[in-house]
Amino acid sequence: MVTRPRFAGKAVIVTGALGGIGRAVAEAFAREGAHLMLADLAPAEGALFEDLRALGAGKVAGAACDVSDEDAVGHVVDRTLAELGGFDVVVNVAGAMIYKPIAELTGADWHRLLSVNLLGAAYFATRALRHMAAGGAIVNVASVHAQQTSSLVAPYAAAKAALCSLTRTTAIEGKDRGIRANALLPGAIDTPMLWSSPNIASGAEVIEPGDVGRPEDIASATAFLASDEARFISGASLLVDGGRLAKL
Repeated sequence: MVTRPRFAGKAVIVTGALGGIGRAVAEAFAREGAHLMLADLAPAEGALFEDLRALGAGKVAGAACDVSDEDAVGHVVDRTLAELGGFDVVVNVAGAMIYKPIAELTGADWHRLLSVNLLGAAYFATRALRHMAAGGAIVNVASVHAQQTSSLVAPYAAAKAALCSLTRTTAIEGKDRGIRANALLPGAIDTPMLWSSPNIASGAEVIEPGDVGRPEDIASATAFLASDEARFISGASLLVDGGRLAKL
């Protein structure tokens, strides 16, 4: 029995598409036949487009986007509407991190982290609720820091906790429009952001090898939540951490 790809003919916006998790997400949707709009600070390269088409993607486009800039988000959505004919899924992966104790944080630090990790997703949610057709889905990549956190990451943790709240409200307001919204809470994932943590470098935070996941683990969960298989799941925050928080 031949199974039709879950996202054949559907258009997906992925933010932070050039990072470890973002690229894995784009590849997962490509394998499922999706059209893709790749949004990142730097425009995606032609070689990446070719790789994604080779995996099974339909149309592939890219746009430079600082998600903390509402006008830039609007530009990405306008291009998606024009080039892909609409969009069915938004995956908010883009994120930023700094490591400072609260006593040393500036207003600029707070504004930057909240703008990238929270407001970017809010700007895309606004436009999704305006333009996305019924049956669409939003997946926000939050973090286990939304539930349990450590020192030096207060703005990041606060933004991710707020992102889970935003997800719930988006699910409520999207229900009558037939739009679902869910959040993923990754744990330790093998990306540069993980290994740049001074908490890990100093030994203040110890991560067992078995607790480190791959970007593909997040991508698989993202594709599930965006698919019709998850049609009755909305407003949820799904831990994808290999069970790490269960034993902390």
